[in-house]
Amino acid sequence: MFDWEDLLVAFALYLILEGLMPFLSPPAFRSFVQRLSALPDNSIRNTGLVVMLIGVALLYFVR
Repeated sequence: MFDWEDLLVAFALYLILEGLMPFLSPPAFRSFVQRLSALPDNSIRNTGLVVMLIGVALLYFVR
């Protein structure tokens, strides 16, 4: 059966990791977002695909 607690734990960890950079170094985060917004859509899309595939592979090996 699907365990909602695992999903909530994963989401909480995601939020913690996403908040680290803006909390620790707002200027570096702002610079990163500015550089990211200048990239073409295909580069952002390809990066997203690679990150998702890494996540799926990691989940496969952990589970």
